[in-house]
Amino acid sequence: MTFSHPVLVRWSDIDSYDHVNNVRYFDYFQEARILFLAQLVGVEGDYFAHYPVVLVSQTVDYKRPILLRQPPYEVDVWVDEVGSTSYTLGSRIVDRTGETEDVYAKAVSVLVAVDGETHAKRPLSDAEREALLRHVSAA
Repeated sequence: MTFSHPVLVRWSDIDSYDHVNNVRYFDYFQEARILFLAQLVGVEGDYFAHYPVVLVSQTVDYKRPILLRQPPYEVDVWVDEVGSTSYTLGSRIVDRTGETEDVYAKAVSVLVAVDGETHAKRPLSDAEREALLRHVSAA
């Protein structure tokens, strides 16, 4: 199952080459990732207060420059793998306004579950595992 979130490019995202600065791609991925995790287990309020995690790794492959425009681009997020203390999310920024689906960037993000007080690594709870496994995608 893939979650999709529209992201509108802001004027402040544009660099001197008239396209989105590469660092802003991380912001787009983060925004969609947080919203995906918030709806994942259907908790009220802050997902991270219930299930603390930290991002330990993120790689981005840039496919083409993102330009300032209306309508928004879409950021897709899905679960790639679920381990005992961590999980891997896949993401991509796409344009679905034309006849084809153009991919602008792809990301792989690894998150590790931590204790909210000690910040030590912890096993994923049964609720987390179940929710994550329900959203594993072959995207």
